[in-house]
Order: sequence, then structure tokens, then C-alpha cells
Amino acid sequence: MSEETLKVVVRRRQEQGHGVLVLDLASTDGAELPAFAAGAHVDLHLPDGLVRQYSLAGSPSERRSYRLGILKDPASRGGSVAAHAQLQEGTEVHIGVPRNHFPLAMDAARTVLLGGGIGVTPMIAMAFALADAGKDFELHYCGRSRAASAFIDDLAAGPFADRVHLHFDDEAPAQRLDLAAVLAGPQPATHVYTCGPGGFMDWAIGEAKRLGIPDARIHKEYFQASVDTAGAGFEVVAKRSGKTVRVDAGKSIVDALAGVGIKVTVSCEQGVCGTCLCTVLEGEPDHRDVFLTDEEKADNDQILLCCSRAKSERLVLDI
Repeated sequence: MSEETLKVVVRRRQEQGHGVLVLDLASTDGAELPAFAAGAHVDLHLPDGLVRQYSLAGSPSERRSYRLGILKDPASRGGSVAAHAQLQEGTEVHIGVPRNHFPLAMDAARTVLLGGGIGVTPMIAMAFALADAGKDFELHYCGRSRAASAFIDDLAAGPFADRVHLHFDDEAPAQRLDLAAVLAGPQPATHVYTCGPGGFMDWAIGEAKRLGIPDARIHKEYFQASVDTAGAGFEVVAKRSGKTVRVDAGKSIVDALAGVGIKVTVSCEQGVCGTCLCTVLEGEPDHRDVFLTDEEKADNDQILLCCSRAKSERLVLDI
């Protein structure tokens, strides 16, 4: 996680759909905010010490404010609930500088953006960037219902409204997303981007692959994932710290290291954000995250400490 933070103020707060908090954050001194590329997110430092990542949903060309969409998740570990309760108009808060693990390929001949629920947020920024560059794209926004969905009015009034297609579970079957039709025919240069609930993403990724889109042109960002710490125990050597610890079944590497006085900075604790990424010096990781690409996992030289484990009996980490 970036150590550099920015002090911002909630300039506008809106509640849209069912449980979605839309925030516009501006610099406290009125200065322009750092530039960001579509797909970027910021670390939001909440007043009670929690840090959570949220995608930037506004236009990358807008430097006076950042827009976030925060779903109040009933399964939240405290972040979204705290944001809804504590971030009022006029509240000052710190955020990290924008980081991008979900970059947009601006050289694609055609781009298909697939947002499920709150996963539409990075897609909106991508749509702005593609529209500004005069690129061929379409945005498909899927949700349970029109009434429950945020950003509907913003998308209808936006400069790319004619590229937006809305699909709701409770409306006529004819308007539901037919990905086979969207990706029909030869698409040698189409790039597909998806973000949303796990089931939605698994379906979108699976369909794109089935329809012949190469893995290299299928881009994904998870905002939530399940964590499985089951499996045999193993030994971790923290080389820089000079300590060795046993990681038992059901326990994370982060927790085991904390037990011997080594604090690891974490945020999502689900293998999504990459905050706890660490270099592997020896041993073979058992990757259980959704942050690293398949190629990065195959290299076996990095590990997410909050969720991943070991296939070897011993891991030596650069920590």
C-alpha cells in the first residue's frame, strides 16, 4: 500500500439505489488532485483506522474531484458500514494516491465493459477514457433491479449514453445480457473487462473464453473473494527479520507473523488488493489470491500473505 496520502474533503454525498454511497472527494485547499488512469483505485483511510480500496468512478480528465461508489455490504468487515456512517459532506479524510492494478488497453480495436452491481464503478472511468479518445466500446451494466442500481441517471446523462446498455434481473428477458450476441463473430482485437460479484465474473470470463477471446484480452478485477486457509501447516522464515514461525492449518501467514512480532500491513484481507504482497526467496507458494495473474503465480516469486499458503514445507520470505 502506498505510504503517500492526500487530505481530501467530502464535497458531495449522495445515496443512490439500494445502499450505495456516492462520494465526490476534493482537495481541502482546492488544488487539482493527482492524475489517474482509468481502472485506478484509492485507499480510503477511514476515521476508525480501517483502510479499504475503492475504484475511481469519475472521468480521468476531471482533476477537481474523485468519485467513489461504496456499497453498504451486509457481510462487510466494517469498512463500508463505517464509510456510510462517518463520511458526511464536509468530513475530511485521507486517501492514498491512485494506484492501478486494472489498466485499460487504449490500443484495443474494440472494448467491451461488463459491470455487475457496484462493479460498474471502474467501468465508468474506462468509458470516459475511451469516449474521450474516440474509441469503439460498449458498456453493459447488470443489476438485480433498476431501483437498486446506482449511477443510472449519471450514465443516461453522460457523453457516452448511447454506448450504455442496462440489464436487470427483474425486467423483460429480452433486455438481459446476451454475451454470445455481444461477442459474436470474429473479434481478433476485442478486449473484455469485467468487475462485479464472483458469480457474475465467473460467468462473464467463462463465456468470453468459450467464445474465443484469448486470456490476454480478458481483464478482471475482483472486489471481494472468499479466503480458504485450510491445508497442512508449514514453516515461514522471515529472512530480514531473522525469525521463523510455524503457520498452522486455519491460520494465515499474517497472523502467524504477528505472533512473533512482525506486523504486515493489510487491507482487504481477501487476496484482492495486493497490499500484503511479499517476495518469496525460497519455497513454493500455494496461491489462493485473485490479485496475481496466472503468469505471476507461475513465477512463484511473490505471495499474498493474507490468504495464500505453501505447497512446500518451508517458505523463505523477504520480510
